Amino acid sequence: MHSLDDPPLAAAPTRSAVIVPVPAAEHAVAAHRAHLDRSAGWGVPPHLTVLYPFLPPSQLNEQTLSTLAAAVTTVASFTVTFAATAWFGSEVLWLAPTPEQPLRQLTTAVFSAFPDHPPYGGAHGTDPADVQPHLTVGEGALAGPEGIGVLQAAEEDAQTRLPFSQHLDHALLITGSEEPRSWRTFCRLELGSR
Repeated sequence: MHSLDDPPLAAAPTRSAVIVPVPAAEHAVAAHRAHLDRSAGWGVPPHLTVLYPFLPPSQLNEQTLSTLAAAVTTVASFTVTFAATAWFGSEVLWLAPTPEQPLRQLTTAVFSAFPDHPPYGGAHGTDPADVQPHLTVGEGALAGPEGIGVLQAAEEDAQTRLPFSQHLDHALLITGSEEPRSWRTFCRLELGSR
């Protein structure tokens, strides 16, 4: 029996994603992501998305994980630099990674292994080459009545913290739901070696 003194029970995960975490971005974006990026509220760290949505958590089994690990290891570890901000229209502010090609290769490799799960559910087409690698700073929908002004202020602040670099040597399979702080690492997936 659950008592009022017990911590609340975590909701069962309903979604999964494959991401590349970018801890070096914390200093540049954490304060802004906390209130402008819905995934931050879910407990997802600063990241580059490889494939979202991925499989339902109930379908994550040994064979799936083996196939996913094999796809991820086809791309060698690399260092990415963030030196500029960019926008999707006036609605999403993001940091631009350079180089982009290894990230595109990673999305292509994972999507090729799981062709029923296109990036962003196919919202931007089913060709992974059409997906722009990015690290989200904020979404206009969460900026409140000040809207674009809040995102522009976040951009100005983030630009003072650029450039920075991060060596990327692994991806994460994460699971969670839209509940606050619900996302957790399911497993770590090593990129290939050079």
